[in-house]
Amino acid sequence: MTKTNLPEPKWRILAPADLAQLKKRVRELLTAYRASDPKAVALFNQYHPSLPEPVRAKLADAQLTFARAHDFPSWPKFKHGIEMFNGICADDPAIVTGLIRTHPQLLHDRVNGITSNWGPPLVCAAQVGSQRVFEELLLIPGQDQQWALDRATLKGRIRMAHLLMKKGAEPAPDAVMGPCETLNIKGLQFLADIGAPLSDNGDPMAPIALLLEGYYRNPEAKHACLALFAEQGIQYPDTSVMAFHRGRIDLLDAHLEKKPGLLSQRFTYREIYPFEMGCHDDESLGLHGTPLDGTTLLHMAVDFDEMEIAKWLIAKGANVDQPADKDRDGFGGHTALFNTVVSQAAQSGRQKNGRLARLLLTHGANPNHKASIRKGIRFIADETVHEYKNVTPVNYGEAFHEKAWVSTPALELIRAYQKQP
Repeated sequence: MTKTNLPEPKWRILAPADLAQLKKRVRELLTAYRASDPKAVALFNQYHPSLPEPVRAKLADAQLTFARAHDFPSWPKFKHGIEMFNGICADDPAIVTGLIRTHPQLLHDRVNGITSNWGPPLVCAAQVGSQRVFEELLLIPGQDQQWALDRATLKGRIRMAHLLMKKGAEPAPDAVMGPCETLNIKGLQFLADIGAPLSDNGDPMAPIALLLEGYYRNPEAKHACLALFAEQGIQYPDTSVMAFHRGRIDLLDAHLEKKPGLLSQRFTYREIYPFEMGCHDDESLGLHGTPLDGTTLLHMAVDFDEMEIAKWLIAKGANVDQPADKDRDGFGGHTALFNTVVSQAAQSGRQKNGRLARLLLTHGANPNHKASIRKGIRFIADETVHEYKNVTPVNYGEAFHEKAWVSTPALELIRAYQKQP
């Protein structure tokens, strides 16, 4: 069977790409399809509009399949998109404007594919941060400046945002949701400074809910965003969980003084994502890894990548092996070490060194603790709820269905501690 580097369906190019290498991969795809490689056959089945027999397949068939697998309608569109994206990433106005002169429609085509939210060239330049290309494109009339402003704000490209506003662009009624999604304090501060509504079409709690429930993990930025909303008049409940979300160790200290059992207290999902802060009825919208319902502040500190809070909790005497609550079916009972293995922080690349696993292990966390966990992940190809019964942290990570959420460094550290006498 032919080995080849086949694309994953709807794989999007988000970094400069070598077109020659992509052409090579297309030829590999054709060879694999002619040899009836199952992955190649699956790609042709999914993306080719009139499936040819393997022995009759031509290069054009592989090109079309490859392009559609990458969210482009045709090979020429794919090729031009790559060339445009490379020019934008290089911040080379000559390449970008040259392509537009030759193919005027490229000014309005989405650079990274027909469903990409990185948009056409002006919007994509704002997303990437290519200032020279952006300013050159801004001279061309008839573009979607509103979309570009949304992207500039989301990414904190303040100079670009000001240039767009000089051209007449104005923040959308939900513009605040962009920087809240990405925890971009620069973009959020920009909107506050120009007097834009810090609400989602009039809902002042929606941005707060996004800060709490969202998928980004950047504690310092999250704390700053929540502090900005407090400055704008948002009143937060006086709870230990909200002190946690805000990164306010001083407030956590005060709560601990009033409630000595705080460190072992288990919190419900609804306490972690409170309704009064705009959080949703649908509990799957709290985007975290290992379950948080019925867990302690230490479990939460792991998933939200709150290293300083985790250190504070342990210094105050938190039990690193405190298990989560179990549900009526016996699922739960996992320690914070499980959260180091499968977490949103791992998925977003914040745990490349396994530092939270190391913190727990060096403070005596049991690498062989067993628990049963039931977990599904939203907004991925497989949203099915999976069950992992009677597993150690290592078993759990090895079996977990979405590998992007698994921290390999954490697994390696835990394995090393398992081998110790």
